[in-house]
Amino acid sequence: MTTRLWIFDFDGTLSPIVPDRRAARILPQARDLLKELASRPGELVAVLSSRLLDDLIPRVEVPGVYLGGGSGVEWLLPGGKRWTAPGMAERLPEARQTLIPAIGNVLAVPGITMEDKVWSMAIHLRGIGPDQRERVSSFLKDRLRRQGIRFLRGPRVVEIQFLPEVDKVFGVKTICEILGVDPPRDRLIYAGDDENDAIAMAWVIQQGGLAVKVGYSHIVPGAWHVNSPAALVFELCSLIGSNVMSDAGARRYTE
Repeated sequence: MTTRLWIFDFDGTLSPIVPDRRAARILPQARDLLKELASRPGELVAVLSSRLLDDLIPRVEVPGVYLGGGSGVEWLLPGGKRWTAPGMAERLPEARQTLIPAIGNVLAVPGITMEDKVWSMAIHLRGIGPDQRERVSSFLKDRLRRQGIRFLRGPRVVEIQFLPEVDKVFGVKTICEILGVDPPRDRLIYAGDDENDAIAMAWVIQQGGLAVKVGYSHIVPGAWHVNSPAALVFELCSLIGSNVMSDAGARRYTE
């Protein structure tokens, strides 16, 4: 039997973007959708985030769902078993030591905050104006890429990957290997909202899968675009014939 593997980003995809990431909560309708998908034969469901795995776990808590943190370096499997990509933990300390000199005085700019996710670092730019955000992003992009450090953009945030091979394509390939999923024989469906997700979406589309982009930044050719997490749930419910979100509920959450 052909398997379908559904892979969802968390922030901005299953949860609306909020000013304080600690306050992010999965939409109740999104939780119900994951639960229904995970209960169906032939359907596998994963949530793949750049958050630390221990940060992601209490935000999802849906039985049968595979949870990936650090863009897929760490996984929690149904039943409680944890898995970490071999060799990554040994290389991480040295890779982290190159970061602070590379970004110079950016962190001293008023309004910029840093979020250390161990496997990556998020620099939040919500507290500065659009022109300054562009200048800071351009500076970081130039400085970091010259040193071989991955730099990915999200909504008012830049994500710095300490290990250059780690992105969400890495995470998708990893969970496919763990589960024995073989694209394009098996169908992949990926939903996300930022540049890290866009890279994974392009790869999924190349494998004959379906990608759903939430929001209209980082347009992905061949992807299906929706404007919000609630709209994502509504469209996927329509796709699979679910009643998790009614027409009236969709209007209420997308208006």
